[in-house]
Amino acid sequence: MTEHVVSLSPDLTVDEAIERITREGHVGLPVAQGRRLVGFVTPKELLRHLEDRQKPLRSVIAKGTVVAHPEMSLDDAARILFRMGVKELPVVDDQGLMVGVISTTDVIRGQIERVTPSKMEKLRTTLQNLYDVDIDVVERPVSVRGLLPTQKRIYGDELEGRRLELLRGLAEPILVIDKEPQPILVDGHHRVIAALRMDKRNLDAYVLQLDRDIELGLERNARAAGLSSLSDVEILDQGQHPLVEATTRFLANEEPQTRVDDGEDGP
Repeated sequence: MTEHVVSLSPDLTVDEAIERITREGHVGLPVAQGRRLVGFVTPKELLRHLEDRQKPLRSVIAKGTVVAHPEMSLDDAARILFRMGVKELPVVDDQGLMVGVISTTDVIRGQIERVTPSKMEKLRTTLQNLYDVDIDVVERPVSVRGLLPTQKRIYGDELEGRRLELLRGLAEPILVIDKEPQPILVDGHHRVIAALRMDKRNLDAYVLQLDRDIELGLERNARAAGLSSLSDVEILDQGQHPLVEATTRFLANEEPQTRVDDGEDGP
């Protein structure tokens, strides 16, 4: 949920609302008197009133705006977004005050971030069975500098994708084993190197803490591969991440119906 919400005053004109929505880059904005929600307006609704751009918003917004409650689960909010065919949903408390907005982007982010705990639990179970150790897990920010990588190569296209995710606030935690003298990065190499390039010092992480100090196979394999720091990770600018490769392969299998030759080479 986005807590710092941009809203429109109901006293704005249609013309002013169009300018504001265009400037903010939103698909719609809540209309509020202070923190009290009055309605929600989209570009589609504003387009219906282009003939009278000086109308106040309060006279054109739909009555009975659908809202979410702060205690509503992410799954229930996703169902409302899907059923109503909207991209954003104001979140209103029991006093009728707007406390935020949940969007389809928030739902997607939440689903992605749910995947990592399952990876963490699988890793913890594997290590406990292999080494007969007890492992505690804490979720906290970790420094992205000084981690021991366990992946020899990453893909340049996925690195750019992770950079865009970080810019847009997708905080998918990385997986780290707390070890001395060097914590081990198990999952999240693209995210970590993207963060380093963006001069971000910390990322959220699931940190596995072993009850005693033992040498792990992950460490031995990393050293054997010539990995001692993140600078040793090779970035493949010519290759494609499997996700991207699969997508482009599907597109390549599509035979175009027609092609217009504009006299220039394709990309």
